Amino acid sequence: MSLNWFRFVSPSVKKPPFHLNYFTSSFGFSSVVVAMSYDKELAAAKKAASLAARLCQKVQKALLQSDVQSKNDRSPVTVADYGSQAVVSFVLQQEFPGEFSLVAEEDSKDLRQDGAQEIVDRITKLVNDSLTSDGSYSVTLSTEDVLKAIDSGKSEGGSEGRHWVLDPIDGTKGFLRGDQYAIALALLDKGKVVLGVLACPNLPLTSISSADGHSSRHEVGCLFYAEIGGGTYMQPLDCSSTVKVVVMFIIISLRLI
Repeated sequence: MSLNWFRFVSPSVKKPPFHLNYFTSSFGFSSVVVAMSYDKELAAAKKAASLAARLCQKVQKALLQSDVQSKNDRSPVTVADYGSQAVVSFVLQQEFPGEFSLVAEEDSKDLRQDGAQEIVDRITKLVNDSLTSDGSYSVTLSTEDVLKAIDSGKSEGGSEGRHWVLDPIDGTKGFLRGDQYAIALALLDKGKVVLGVLACPNLPLTSISSADGHSSRHEVGCLFYAEIGGGTYMQPLDCSSTVKVVVMFIIISLRLI
């Protein structure tokens, strides 16, 4: 998955009625043949990505040296990676307990090693704080519950059934620098991408501000989402407003003299 979803976006406050159309993004949407509603799945995906984004914002603000580990390939992994995956996994399992399949990046192997208990405890606290932050869930997960939620992302996917695909932090190095990153989540139905959500915790809300007239110059954190056949939309992480995203490609012709 990639942060390069849009070359240029122009928000519009008008939301068109549901209809069939053609949509292309880095999630791989292609021509739509059959209109099928995934409203429930989209709502769950937005909730999961938003809660994960809040967790990541909190971690980034108080980034500690002990929050960073190294995987075997030496790429950095933070508690936000694990926490984000645990939150998304938990929310989706709560909403769809009978048909849950998640393909994700992380597992709990490193967290079960000697000396990792401090990080596991921190992840557990972050996950519990995030899940209860908006009143959606009244739960207290144990450390083992959190580790199992992380390991729920071991599905191999496939062309049959429905499978969620998650990148808990797309842009780990950007996250560590205090720069841009995203939580990227998509749903595949019989091998085809039918919806996608991209939570961008550090992206300024200036584009939303210009559309609805509200001042959000100093606010950051937004959510892009799309459902097959339904267009693409953007809103703040608190879902206080929604604007339609229009993708425009600008071609500049240069003539050498």
